[in-house]
Amino acid sequence: MKKYIIIIGVVGLIFSCSKNPFTGKKNLNFVSNSQLFPTSFQQYSTFLNENKVITGTADAKRVENVGLKIKVAAEKYLNANGYPGYLNDYKWEYKLVDSKDINAWCMPGGKIVVYSGILPITKDEAGLATVMGHEVSHALANHGAQRMSAAQLQQLGAVGVAVATGGQSEENQKLWQQAYGLGSQYGGMLPFSRSHESEADMIGLTLMAIAGYNPETAIGFWERMSAKSNGGAPPEFLSTHPSDATRIAKIKSLIPQAKAEAAKFGVVFK
Repeated sequence: MKKYIIIIGVVGLIFSCSKNPFTGKKNLNFVSNSQLFPTSFQQYSTFLNENKVITGTADAKRVENVGLKIKVAAEKYLNANGYPGYLNDYKWEYKLVDSKDINAWCMPGGKIVVYSGILPITKDEAGLATVMGHEVSHALANHGAQRMSAAQLQQLGAVGVAVATGGQSEENQKLWQQAYGLGSQYGGMLPFSRSHESEADMIGLTLMAIAGYNPETAIGFWERMSAKSNGGAPPEFLSTHPSDATRIAKIKSLIPQAKAEAAKFGVVFK
């Protein structure tokens, strides 16, 4: 009986898909915005209360300016491609936070934080647009909800292995669980996360281009990031992110596509 319940659950999850408006692909996602956004907004508010938000400076204004341009670019793209109400539940905010960490992120629903530690690497508005466009793209493509869905599916699979090996010795059960854990992590979850990073690079290039920032400038930013890491990243197959070399090569190949999309909105680069 338990086996049938698990099979029914897996089938139900597989058919809970959403369509990515930027790629046209269907993605596993059974977490709705109405479930996710309130928690996201609350966590964002808590984070801001517990950290030093920089306001009134040239850098803070730059973060807000670039964020607004990326938001408008997303609206233009989505409206033009048949998704006029896609951002209705978004409550955009763009905050600069005092931190030495080289980081930035966008929570589901458009809540953005840029750490001051990344500004020496972004250098200018175009570099900042590369970062913010990439992070906003994770939210627009519902990557957070997809990862939550995949994690729950992975847990369900582990339960299935436990049920299927229930009649075996305890030692054999542990071996099967370990094998499933390694296989699902390196064969599923990590590549799944790497695909999200590459997808966010592609969408981010398009958004920054529509916003008026030459996507070719993204190469310089990622090269500076690579130099900063100084080869300290783990092997690509063990990482949630593509290797620096893989990412930069892919970005170079995507630049013509980003420029072509921007041209549809009257933004042309020489």
